[in-house]
Amino acid sequence: MFAHRARRASAWGVVFGALLLAQEVSTERPARSGPPERLRDTGLYKDWGTRTIAPGNLPFTPQYPLWSDGAAKSRWLHIPAGRFITASNPDVWQFPVGTRLWKEFRFARRAETRFMERTRAGWQFATYVWNEDESEAVLAPAEGVRWNVPIADGIRHAVPSQADCRACHEAGPVRVLGVTALQLSSDRDPNAPHAEIPAPGAVDLQTLVARRLVRGLPRALADTPPRIAAPTPTARAAIGYLHANCGSCHSDAGELKSLAFALDYTLDGPPEQAAAVLQTAVGRLSHFKVPAAEDVVERVCAGKPDKSVVVARMSSRNPLLQMPPLGSRIVDEEAVQLIRRWIAEDVAPAPGLTVVR
Repeated sequence: MFAHRARRASAWGVVFGALLLAQEVSTERPARSGPPERLRDTGLYKDWGTRTIAPGNLPFTPQYPLWSDGAAKSRWLHIPAGRFITASNPDVWQFPVGTRLWKEFRFARRAETRFMERTRAGWQFATYVWNEDESEAVLAPAEGVRWNVPIADGIRHAVPSQADCRACHEAGPVRVLGVTALQLSSDRDPNAPHAEIPAPGAVDLQTLVARRLVRGLPRALADTPPRIAAPTPTARAAIGYLHANCGSCHSDAGELKSLAFALDYTLDGPPEQAAAVLQTAVGRLSHFKVPAAEDVVERVCAGKPDKSVVVARMSSRNPLLQMPPLGSRIVDEEAVQLIRRWIAEDVAPAPGLTVVR
């Protein structure tokens, strides 16, 4: 009996010792719960010294790029081995855990690299700020960096805060704004403002489907690359620009749904369905009152860009007036001219549409 007790005490001693050791190891090497402190540790680069991108990080170029004060950008997507994107809803893709994305911003030099990662707890966002000689990029503070590299006389680039990242990416059902069936379509819009030449080796929708990295996409979209259905090239470019720069917040499925003002373009409706912007903007009174412009009351006033609230807000960088409200300190003049031309030449009052509040 005493031998049995001794053996049991010895066993408990081994277990207790293991627990103490585990506690010591846990104390000395805590598990990382947030993004790495340095960009070089996120997995983007195979070799930091030469800035060689790691294999498996796929470059991509959306056809309607987001306006970011004229920044040059590079983007990469990583899908874990053996995993894939589910695209049965062509407008809202489901990304597997372990998905990572990077977007590098350059002005006179590298300014920042934004990072997204799909974890089991949801999407994680981080921004890395490059130092002046581009030898290192470190995690930005949660509140962002208000004055980063100069981009114009008296104007500096602002690195977004964590709240800013979530405000854009979590306002609607689409979390990854540049990786969608429409944005990666090989039927690219040649009139898209600030259209970029795809990077060497860039993947598009058809490439991802062929590699089985995107699955479940409706056959019609897999067989025929999607494009915006519009009566003119100007209308196609204008609707695409509004979709990319405004539609993540202004949609019929996001936090601003109650405004009934949708600027996103969806692919799941019938081909003959008019774009949401025509249904919810043309001839519709705006909830926002433009200061010192009492006669500018319609979101989009058919044929009259000077009477359209959308134009007034796009043309301003007054913090109380500008749209989009985040991510830009310089007016996108090319886009403003496009939207003005579209309203003046292409937009007509919809049949039977009345002005409503």
